[in-house]
Amino acid sequence: MPAPMGTPRARIPTGVKAGDVIEIRTLITHPMETGQRRDAAGAVIPRDIIRSFAARFDGEEVFRMELHAAVSANPFIAFPFRADRSGRFEFVWTNDAGESARLAADLRVG
Repeated sequence: MPAPMGTPRARIPTGVKAGDVIEIRTLITHPMETGQRRDAAGAVIPRDIIRSFAARFDGEEVFRMELHAAVSANPFIAFPFRADRSGRFEFVWTNDAGESARLAADLRVG
């Protein structure tokens, strides 16, 4: 049984001017089990990883990443973004079981 998707977080810079290249930072709590470890009783802990991450800005995909078993627990993902206008980000993390965690955050450009 997969672990529940953890709490997603994002950090969107403030004080952004049109044309600035900013760094978007995201983090989600998740164990990222590889399926190769064993519990205290010796049973294999089933594989349970976040397989993909996608970021959309006003409905347009601006970043996508496929994750693999080598990614550590609680994956931190950061990416650059050119801020030309204010808008809304939507971040989606999807695990092996097809379950998703979503987070929306606004970008304000002055």
